[in-house]
Amino acid sequence: MSLIQIRKRSLTIETIYHEGGPVAATPLKLAAACAVIKNPYAGRYEENLMPFMAELRTLGSTLAQELVDTLGKANVEVYSKAAIVGVNGELEHGAVWHEAGGWAMRAVLGEPKAMVPAAKAVAATGYRLMVPLHYIHASYVRSHYNAMEVGIQDAPRPDEILFALVMGTGGRIHSRLGGLTRENVAVHDGQR
Repeated sequence: MSLIQIRKRSLTIETIYHEGGPVAATPLKLAAACAVIKNPYAGRYEENLMPFMAELRTLGSTLAQELVDTLGKANVEVYSKAAIVGVNGELEHGAVWHEAGGWAMRAVLGEPKAMVPAAKAVAATGYRLMVPLHYIHASYVRSHYNAMEVGIQDAPRPDEILFALVMGTGGRIHSRLGGLTRENVAVHDGQR
């Protein structure tokens, strides 16, 4: 029997035209694909989480592909991942998403080098989580440091986990704080 039982999914898209300054020639789009699943380990300690992590790769691939289909693969410049574990689970039940969600995004985007940032929490139903974003090819591109809120009003229930992947089409609207720019990434080590 599968360890992945989906109750619901969501896709949220934000389109940002300006942040109080001039309207951008091209709006920034941020998108979050979420899945709410039954936590197979709720209420008990499980020593070996590796089978769960391995099985979550399929869910990660589904959510990553949904984001690429929504934004266009060539347009994606930022990414992240998140997990909100219901209160009958533990933080490690969400940490399985580091490999499963991160691997899926890298695979669908052509293996970008930068680490995939993440956020996770154990929380009550309806909790909202701010997810950090950064540039997919180099972590130190300051203009692309951003965040998107993820969450679903009725999730996660105590015995559930909400898993999310986030992608976006660029850096912050009106970014003007210097530092390494996307165009000047040269080392290709995932950092600079």
